[in-house]
Amino acid sequence: MALFPASHVVVVGGGLAGMVVANQVLERGGRVLVLEKAPFCGGNSVKATAGINFPKGDSEIKFKDDTVQMGESNGELAAVLCRNSLPDMNWLIDKFELDFAVVSKLSGHSCKRTYRTKDSLPGMAITYSLIKTLEKVAEVSDRARLVTKAEVVQLLFRCGNVVGCEYKKSGRCSKEYGPVVICTGGFGGAEAELLAKHRPELASWPTVSADHCTGDGLKLGEQVGAAVLGLEWVQLHPTALVHPDEPDAKRKVLAGEAFRLAGGLLLDAKGQRFCNEMGPAEHIVSQMQQNQAPFWLCLNTAASREMQWQCRTFISRKLMKCYASGRDLAAEMKVPLQTLIDVHDSHAEAFRRTMRSMQNSVPSEPAHSWDEASAKSGCGKLEFKHVLVGSRVPDEPFHVARVTPAIHFCPGGLQINTQAEVMKDGTKIPGLYAAGEAAGGVHGRQALPGNPLLDCVVFGRLAAKSACQYIFGKDDEFRPCPLQVSIAKVSLHRSNRLDSCELKSSCLPDAVL
Repeated sequence: MALFPASHVVVVGGGLAGMVVANQVLERGGRVLVLEKAPFCGGNSVKATAGINFPKGDSEIKFKDDTVQMGESNGELAAVLCRNSLPDMNWLIDKFELDFAVVSKLSGHSCKRTYRTKDSLPGMAITYSLIKTLEKVAEVSDRARLVTKAEVVQLLFRCGNVVGCEYKKSGRCSKEYGPVVICTGGFGGAEAELLAKHRPELASWPTVSADHCTGDGLKLGEQVGAAVLGLEWVQLHPTALVHPDEPDAKRKVLAGEAFRLAGGLLLDAKGQRFCNEMGPAEHIVSQMQQNQAPFWLCLNTAASREMQWQCRTFISRKLMKCYASGRDLAAEMKVPLQTLIDVHDSHAEAFRRTMRSMQNSVPSEPAHSWDEASAKSGCGKLEFKHVLVGSRVPDEPFHVARVTPAIHFCPGGLQINTQAEVMKDGTKIPGLYAAGEAAGGVHGRQALPGNPLLDCVVFGRLAAKSACQYIFGKDDEFRPCPLQVSIAKVSLHRSNRLDSCELKSSCLPDAVL
């Protein structure tokens, strides 16, 4: 129970985690104030392309095993993440108009469980839906406020409790009182001091994180003695897009694993494949460091058709180019056309031999990869899609982008417990909570693809619940607010929940990355 007069929950950060907290606080009868440092909300969440995980037709145990194995994570937090995934995704679908129509099996997963939207980036679709709902509540009620260009500079600490925060806006300092939920994201921005401190060898690397991702939440937590963990864990992504007019720009745009899952091939400066495109990110980055740049992400017609919305977006920003034929592509890459023909023929033959191996394999003898280009690096390719034979390469249109490894995600952060309460010396700090990339321990040293968005939803809802209990006491001591958060056309029927085969389409407006 709060030890001071507190009328609302203060959320620091307006990405997906912050929006989940804000909407959930409103549902639980509280008031909410969101403070966002940037001029607009969304954060890195709107750029997420992999999707979001939930074990439909799967098992919670397998999901947890994959999560723990990928990052050697805290088993207790991973168990909460996986256990809450399906009901929390149902919450998203029940309250917001979202379309999770595409399911994929990404690297590190034992089965298909990563869902994304069809005609937009999944992170953008989810986050914007929650932002719009919060804004509509703020328009008709004083229960929600959203302040941008507001930099939180310190937490207010009284008698061992966090009782609010102080923030700056337009040169003026203001104080807000209430329990605080830190949702500020990671510290992978271009000028992040924490990155230079904990991973100095990466300080000069390009990054896909926004400039405002400087670890502010971690610094705030440390002001009140909060424990941090795993700040040396920084995930790299192999396919950040290189803009031809700004090849040395430090900030990049991410082309997610979905492009490679659709059949995109990675080629080096000589036009050769050098890795398993569907292998773990660390495997691909390692192979890139051992081969010659520039590196090219190449999608044939079928692959680019599957990713047509994303391809159109990247082409409009000059981050990707469409070549009318393999001949044109070879000329651009300055490699013989025959090299591209041979590479695709080798890939097609590996596909045929691997598929035969999988058909003839038995459970005790796993299938064998016949893909020489990736098998020789110790991570043989077993998954192929939209394979193209060499004879079609000369006249085949390709969508192609130059790519480079970049800083992607910081799985370390403030130590939390299973209720998203921030910890200090093994005990919780009353009035302080964290969710999303600002919290550590959920993923371990690296996140299973699709888990970062899920983390924002699961621990965002838990943080909201804990903060409301801190204000009101136990759940049965307050009534939910009669003002419905689902004020913006939330009309999904129960048949549209994730335990149904059909999902309702979203009407998300067009937006740029």
